[in-house]
Amino acid sequence: MPINILMPALSPTMEKGNLSKWLKREGEKVKPGDVIAEIETDKATMEVEAVDEGTLAKIVVAEGTADVPVNQVIAVLAGEGEDVKAAAAGAGKAAVPAAAPKAQTAAATPAPQASKPAPAPSAPPTGGSAPKPAAGDGDPFPLRTFASPLAKRLAKEAGIDLGRVQGSGPHNRIIARDIEAAKSGKGLRAPGAPAAAGGAAIAPSMSDQQIRALYEDGSYEVVPHDGMRRTIAQRLTASTQTVPHFYLTMDCNIGRLLAAREEINATAPKDKDGKPAYKLSVNDFVIKALALALQRIPDANVSWTESGMLKHKHSDVGVAVAMPGGLITPIVRHAESKSLSAISNEMKDLAARGRARKLKPQEYQGGATSVSNLGMYGIKDFTAVINPPQSTILAVGAGEERAVVKNGKIEIAHVMSVTLSCDHRAVDGALGAELIGAFKALIENPVMMVV
Repeated sequence: MPINILMPALSPTMEKGNLSKWLKREGEKVKPGDVIAEIETDKATMEVEAVDEGTLAKIVVAEGTADVPVNQVIAVLAGEGEDVKAAAAGAGKAAVPAAAPKAQTAAATPAPQASKPAPAPSAPPTGGSAPKPAAGDGDPFPLRTFASPLAKRLAKEAGIDLGRVQGSGPHNRIIARDIEAAKSGKGLRAPGAPAAAGGAAIAPSMSDQQIRALYEDGSYEVVPHDGMRRTIAQRLTASTQTVPHFYLTMDCNIGRLLAAREEINATAPKDKDGKPAYKLSVNDFVIKALALALQRIPDANVSWTESGMLKHKHSDVGVAVAMPGGLITPIVRHAESKSLSAISNEMKDLAARGRARKLKPQEYQGGATSVSNLGMYGIKDFTAVINPPQSTILAVGAGEERAVVKNGKIEIAHVMSVTLSCDHRAVDGALGAELIGAFKALIENPVMMVV
């Protein structure tokens, strides 16, 4: 029987992907493990491997197609001995999926090279001449309920209004278990009650057409959003709407750190070509200090869920890395137990692969906290938005010489300002103060990181 090859979910929150490239053509033989396509998500380009043997009878979704929903049929495989033409003729109607939706239809690994991005949707001509608004375009967008494809199907089959279901997934997204609970009357809002802030987008005050109308035709160019920019906008909006942020700032004297860094780098072993085994940055010390601070203040090493607090045993520290069109936050796992040199080399690798969109989802999802460092841009201090399900993020400014008072005298010191953003649901003010205080003690006395 023909086998449907479905668009795989390459991460728990993925709903759509771009089919960048087909690596197998119609009529070609396919065996398990063969790489058949490359799929671009908002963060990475992944290879899709076949899990069944047969002949690629029909490509249903052409390469370069953007925003293909998860579990949509993208190709049909004719099994051994089957009529390939007959399988192709019935493309999309095959009764046997390549795998259950949960397991997906194929294995996915990072592509060796980032493929060309899928074509962006057509934009109005340069100059900003906008198309005529469709009916209702002048009104604020209606609220939208976020739900997984499976949850939507289950809700439809059960006759449940998604607008009344309280989501328990990331950012209050409705998932399958919420629909099962709703069948027994649990987790349902009263008819007409507003959805939770994380479960629906707040209607903007102005539509696209209304905003464009404020500017003269020809004075701007419309650059369509890509998947990464849309995802960043969605997640950070959800974070600011659903996570009660508060901020704590401290100044850290990094004179000892800079001296230690210089000495360590100067004595780093070199290979036969004279290349040092490592070269520590200030950010490497920041990652290590924050990881150890979370171990000293374990009550702050947590993630909030509605049913209970997740207390993490290890310090998995994400680090914001700028990349074309956005940013990605790869995670240094178990950072508390790694040496500074190991953290340094790991971050260089993660950052390079992140910019090339070659990270695996497990390398940038989850984590206990994050670091966002804008010091290299000369930024003195700033506040960062928490990346759920994490409960904290540390914003790091530039180290600079400042006049400080010590023992009643004015001295020059190398000072770095840091600001800790906290999720008040999980980390109270005093607890957050203990955490940033522990960080300050470690960053100002780097020898404490190696004992």
